[in-house]
Amino acid sequence: MTARHDPDTTASATEADRRDLIARMTLAEKASLMSGANFWNTKAVERLGIPSMMLTDGPHGLRKQGGAADHLGLNASIPATCFPTAATLANSWDVALLERVGAALGAEAAAEDVSVVLGPGLNLKRNPLGGRSFEYFSEDPQVSGKLAGAFIRGIQSSGVGASMKHFAVNSQETHRMSIDEIVDERALHELYLEGFRIAVAEGDPWTVMSSYNKINGVYANENQDVLIGILRERWGYEGLVVTDWGGNNDRVAGLLAGNALEMPSTDGVTDAEIVAAVEAGTLDEAVLDARVAEVLALVERTRRPAGTPAPTVDHESAHELAVEAARQAIVLLANPTGVLPLGPSAGRIAVIGDFAETPRYQGAGSSLVNPTRVDAPLAALRASGLDVVGYESGFTRRDSAARGRQRRALELAAKADTVLLFLGLDESAEAEAVDRQHLRLAQNQLDLADAVLALGKRVVVILAGGAPVELPFADRVDAIVHGYLAGQGGGRAVADVLTGAVNPSGKLAETYPLAYADVPSAAAFGRTEATSEHRESLYLGYRYYDKTGTDVRYPFGHGLSYTTFAYTDLEADAERAGVTVTNTGDRVGAEIVQVYVEAPDAAADAFRAARELRGFAKVRLEAGASARVEIELAEHAFDVFDTDLGDWRTVPGAYRVLVGASSRDFRLDATVTVEGEPWAGATPADLPRYRSGRVADVDAAEFERLLGRPLPSPTWPVGAPLTRADIIAQTRGRGGFAGFLHGLIESAYTVLMRLGRPHAANNTRFALDMPFRSLPRLSGGKFDEAMLDGFLLMVNGRFWRGVRDLIRAARRRRRDPR
Repeated sequence: MTARHDPDTTASATEADRRDLIARMTLAEKASLMSGANFWNTKAVERLGIPSMMLTDGPHGLRKQGGAADHLGLNASIPATCFPTAATLANSWDVALLERVGAALGAEAAAEDVSVVLGPGLNLKRNPLGGRSFEYFSEDPQVSGKLAGAFIRGIQSSGVGASMKHFAVNSQETHRMSIDEIVDERALHELYLEGFRIAVAEGDPWTVMSSYNKINGVYANENQDVLIGILRERWGYEGLVVTDWGGNNDRVAGLLAGNALEMPSTDGVTDAEIVAAVEAGTLDEAVLDARVAEVLALVERTRRPAGTPAPTVDHESAHELAVEAARQAIVLLANPTGVLPLGPSAGRIAVIGDFAETPRYQGAGSSLVNPTRVDAPLAALRASGLDVVGYESGFTRRDSAARGRQRRALELAAKADTVLLFLGLDESAEAEAVDRQHLRLAQNQLDLADAVLALGKRVVVILAGGAPVELPFADRVDAIVHGYLAGQGGGRAVADVLTGAVNPSGKLAETYPLAYADVPSAAAFGRTEATSEHRESLYLGYRYYDKTGTDVRYPFGHGLSYTTFAYTDLEADAERAGVTVTNTGDRVGAEIVQVYVEAPDAAADAFRAARELRGFAKVRLEAGASARVEIELAEHAFDVFDTDLGDWRTVPGAYRVLVGASSRDFRLDATVTVEGEPWAGATPADLPRYRSGRVADVDAAEFERLLGRPLPSPTWPVGAPLTRADIIAQTRGRGGFAGFLHGLIESAYTVLMRLGRPHAANNTRFALDMPFRSLPRLSGGKFDEAMLDGFLLMVNGRFWRGVRDLIRAARRRRRDPR
C-alpha cells in the first residue's frame, strides 16, 4: 500500500519547523537574513544550517556571473541559452511555448545552483520610447499576465523560483529610481496591476521584485497599499518580496510593507538599522519574524535535496528551442505583392544591412546573456538554397556616416532582382536605465532604404528591435518581416520564415503608431524630473487609438500568414466564446484567435475603452483542416474598478463579443447581455476628455479632478541642498564640484559612445539616476555612510569641509572595516 501524502499536514509541519528555527535565532541573525551577503547571494546562518541562496538575472536567459558582479551586464557571465526577449515571445501569443521556454531556463538555472531567476518582467508598455520595452511583454495586461504566468510555471517546474517584476508601475527608465508615477486608481487596477494579478493567480511566483519608483508619492517597496493591501490581502500572495538591486529607501518601512529581502549586500548597514528599530520598540519583532519566515520558506522551496546531483543541460536542445521560439514569434507585417515566401521567382538576391551578418538578438543591461552560440541570418540564407549573389553592410551602427558602405550596397542591389534589407535599432538605442529619444530608425538606415527603393527592385525589409519604430517606407516596399530581438537562434528562424520553410504566425502584442506624435503620452513621457503624470489614464495603446479612431501603422494583434483562415459559428456567453477556425489555404499554419469585448454603445460618451482584449488562443491547422476553439473570457471581462466601492463592479448592458485576427480585424460578433447594477461613474460631467478619449489634451485641472487631489510639483526643488534621497542627476547646473561631477559623467557617456561601447555608455545613465543613499549600499562596503556625509557636503558647495570629512571617514573605515 502506498502511503497517502497529506499536503496540509506537511505544510503545517514545515511552518512549525520554521517557527522553531526562528525562535532559536538571535535578533542579529534574523536581521542578517534581510539583506544579501554579496551582489547575488543571500546570507547563510551556518550555526542553524540555513544555507545561502543565489539570485541572478534571467528574463530571457541565465546571466550568472562567475567573476566580478554587476547589475548592468558590464562583466561577463557564464555561457547560457539566449532565448528571445519577452517583447518577442509575446508576439507568439503561445502560452504553452512560454511555459516550455521557462522550463528550459529554469533547468539551466538549476544546473548552475541558482535558486531564483529574476524574471519575468511584465510592466505594461505605456509608451514605445520606454528603454526597457524589449524586456516586457505587451501594452495589454491579459497578454502580459497570461504569458508571464506560463513562464513562471515553467521556471519553477525545476525547483527554481521566479521573481515577477517590477512591481509596480515601472513605466520609464528616466529617473526610474526616484520618479513618482502619478496614476489614477482605475488605471492602476484595470491596467498596471491587472497583469501582475493574473500572473500571481496563474503562476504563483515564489518571489516578487518591487520596483524602484514611487507610486503616488510612496516608494513601491514601502507602499503598504500595494504590497499588503493589494498583493497579499486582495490577491492572497504568500511568497517573498525582494527589492530591485539598490531599490531600498527606508529599510524598516520596507519591512512594515512586507519586503523581506534587500539586495544586494549593504555590508550590514541596514541589518543594524533593523536591530536598532526592534530594540527601540519602533519595529515589532513579530513583523521581522514574518519576513524571516518568508526567507526560510524560499530556502526550503529551492534547496536541492542532499545527495541529489545537479541536473545537466543539453545546450543543443535548448538552442533548438530558442530557434523554435523565434520562429513562432516572428511577425509578417506586410506582404502586399506576395513576394514572400521567397522561391525561384525571387531570382538573384542581395542581402544588405549590418544586422544580417551581426544580428542584434537581445537588449542591453541586466538581462544581457552570454549566448552559447549565435545564428546569423546571412549564413542561414546562404545555406537555404536561395541565389544569394552577395552581401554588403550598407551602414554602420550608431548612425555614423559611411558613404562607401552605402555605395557598395547600391552597386550590389543593382545586380539583384530582390533585395533583403536588414534594418533596426542598434545597441545604443534600447537599454536598461535609458529611454529612447525618438521613434525613428537611424538616419543612415533611412537614407539607405530610400536609395535602394529608388533602384526599382523588389525590396523586403527585415526589422530588428524590441519596440515600435516609425516606418516611413512601409507603403513602398514589397514586404516587411519583424524578428524583434529573436535570441541566439533568430538568424535561422528569420531565414526559415523568408523562404517559407516556416509559415509566420506571430502577431504584434503592441500597437505601431504612424508617428510618435500620435502616442497619447508623447508630450510628457520622460520629460519631467520629479513626477511622471499618467494623464492618459485608461487610454493606453489600442485602447486609445480605437477610442479616438486614430489611424495606426499596424494595429495591436496584427500579423500575416502565408495561408488564410476563416471564422464561423461563433457562440458566446458571459464566460466563454467558441468559434470554428478553418485553414482555407494550401499550407499548414497557425492562427491567433483574439476575443474582444465591446462596451455598450462602444462607450461613446463613457469613461471606458471602446473595446478590450478579453481572451485569446493559438491554433495550428493543416491545410483545409478545421478546429473548434473555446476561449474562456477574462475574470473582469465586463467589469470596471469602481473607485467609490474600492472594488470591481460588473457594469450591466448589452455587450458585443468580437472575434477576429487583430484589434481592427473582426470576423464575427455576438451580443451578450450582462446583469448588474447601474454604474454612477460612467459619464462624469467634469471629465469631458476622459469621456471622449482625447486624453492628449488633458490639462492639469482635469487630471487633478480625476485623481481627487492636487498634483505634486513635477520639478526638483531649485537650490535646495541635496540629500540622501536625491539623485546624482540633480547636480546638473549647480556649479562647483556638483557641476563637475555631472559633467564628468556626461563626458564619460560621450567618450564611450565614440569608442563604440554603447552598453557601457548607457550605463552612465544608471549612475546619474542613482540616489546618493545607494552609494554605500552598492559599493560592497567600500564607501560607508560617514563617507557619504562628506561627499554630500562636497556637492552642496562645502567642498573642502566635505573632502576633510570624507578622508577622515575613509581612514576610520580602513582601521575598523566592520
